Amino acid sequence: MIILERNHQIGGNLQVFSRDKTVFDTGVHYIGGLDKGQNLYKIFKYFGIMDHLNLIRMDEEGFDRINFLGEEKVYKYGMGYDKFYENLVADFPEEKEAIRKYCDLILNFCDRFPMYQLRDEVGKYSMDETLLVNAKELIESLTDNERLRDVLGGTNALYAGTEKTPFYVHALVVNTYIESSWRCVDGGSQIAILMQKEIRKHGGEIVKRAEVVGVESEDGKNLSAVVLRDGRTVKGKNFISNMHPKQTIDVVGEKFFRKAYVNRIKGLKNTISSFTVHVVFKKKTFKYINHNLYYFNETGVWDMVDYDEAQWPMNFMFSTPANSKDPEYCDGASIMCYMKSELFDPWRDSFNTIAEKGQRPQDYLDFKEECTQKILDLVASKIPGFKDKVESYYASTPLTFKDYINTDDGHLYGIEKDSNDGLKTFINPKTRIPNLFLTGANINLHGILGVSISSIVTCAELIDRHELLAKINEFGE
Repeated sequence: MIILERNHQIGGNLQVFSRDKTVFDTGVHYIGGLDKGQNLYKIFKYFGIMDHLNLIRMDEEGFDRINFLGEEKVYKYGMGYDKFYENLVADFPEEKEAIRKYCDLILNFCDRFPMYQLRDEVGKYSMDETLLVNAKELIESLTDNERLRDVLGGTNALYAGTEKTPFYVHALVVNTYIESSWRCVDGGSQIAILMQKEIRKHGGEIVKRAEVVGVESEDGKNLSAVVLRDGRTVKGKNFISNMHPKQTIDVVGEKFFRKAYVNRIKGLKNTISSFTVHVVFKKKTFKYINHNLYYFNETGVWDMVDYDEAQWPMNFMFSTPANSKDPEYCDGASIMCYMKSELFDPWRDSFNTIAEKGQRPQDYLDFKEECTQKILDLVASKIPGFKDKVESYYASTPLTFKDYINTDDGHLYGIEKDSNDGLKTFINPKTRIPNLFLTGANINLHGILGVSISSIVTCAELIDRHELLAKINEFGE
């Protein structure tokens, strides 16, 4: 087995970077489902990495906290369904029935996806029916209390939730964090590093800075090799693409696929992108916060992706990375805000990474600084004294994600799921090319858990699914 990685770090959004001796995660701020017996725990045990991870359990009283403009009140997501229910009922005592029904629906929808539960069975529910249930509409049907509605949808930055988002996406993502939430101490790259060791231990080879730009086919039906940017070719029996399906089609060539398939894939909309500010704090000035903060400038959490540019930023997610040097104080924080990628169209042809240095135009840098200051001002309005504790700051734009993650628009979570046409956004790992398969965030679900499950779905096309799932569940006991 050979893995071809275009970057100097493996793992996509597991990549980390350092500024002023402070380590920041590119995209992984916390992980769910890692208690013994839970889905990601089982997968990581099977991968051989679970026992070697350096993790910290997040605040069980409220691992995610949500706040709104003009309110001192902070709403807490408790860890475990009992604590989750207890916290919300304390804040909304007249909404016990709605909160209980919400929890039941989350668990019910998770049960509709056997692979999410690592169960080897055919679903007992109609997938067509499940995919068409809308998250916003279902939550609104439970209660007339607008604040409770917004609190239940308040962490939708985890999947770029919109008015189109299916409830199953909401359920699968929210459930894993309610079950258990963790941060990677000193960064999420440890997951990729441990995976790299396991792959090599089992005879696999990883080649970095190896960007695939084309393919070869000896019979016009199957692939025989891939072509790298530097001209090298790598032969293989089977090929798995972790790229966005649109880019896979571009690299392989449209001639290998049916026109209807090409049109469908290229017509799919991606999720919104992000503008993220990474701040470095002055030493021992900002205490570590063992939870995330989600803030909204107004009611209507499902409307944030369609923000008015004059009012941006409308919301943010604030997260302090855990470090082993000083558990009491944190070195920095990451602040993520939605950002429309089209705002960066004037500079889309520019490119800049550590491995391939480039120069961004001055007007881009000016716009980036303007956006950064707006975010810092918004955070300072919620956290008194915040700016006085900042030593330095750095920002990632949609172009940063485009260049490092190799996406055409720097989107956050791959293809946008749409409850109006659920099956349209489901991508089969099998392609028309017999020995080409797809995997990654666009196949089933994004995130560490999502891509892990996608890898199992893809592997099940090549090896016995029953045996694979049996081994994973055996390792997780």
